[in-house]
Amino acid sequence: MGAITYDIEIPSSIPAAKMFKAMVLDADTLIPKIMPQAIKNVEILEGDGGVGTVKVIHFGEGSQYKSVKHRVDAIDKENLTHTYSIVEGDALSGVIESITYHIKIVPTEDGGSICKNRSIYNTKGDAEISESNIKEGKEKAMAMFKAIEAYLHANHDA
Repeated sequence: MGAITYDIEIPSSIPAAKMFKAMVLDADTLIPKIMPQAIKNVEILEGDGGVGTVKVIHFGEGSQYKSVKHRVDAIDKENLTHTYSIVEGDALSGVIESITYHIKIVPTEDGGSICKNRSIYNTKGDAEISESNIKEGKEKAMAMFKAIEAYLHANHDA
């Protein structure tokens, strides 16, 4: 099994704790609300949202995929970190064993934040993932982050 890792950092004017709440704690209901074309709904199969929780994310009509199984590996509300893995589903395309995401929201001096996201694609055997697939993943992550940011700007009490 090989591993391909990439990092992305996205700056935001939204305070770190507020961004973490929206991106992590409220994501199961918030993202289908603001991006239904991307994610139709999230179904919890087991757990309470904490470590070990297993969810099925059903993609919206705008997606080429149907669903993925998502497992919460770690969550730290004080340090604003979240680690989860995609462990099953058609988005793994038969060549990926799993994808692990490490997210950390870091406060900035100006009152905003930076979302640091490390993605680790664990491939089956010596399978390779194209640069275009990685670029597509980065673009989708950026679009989701920016949609959440826009929602928070428009809904100050969210």
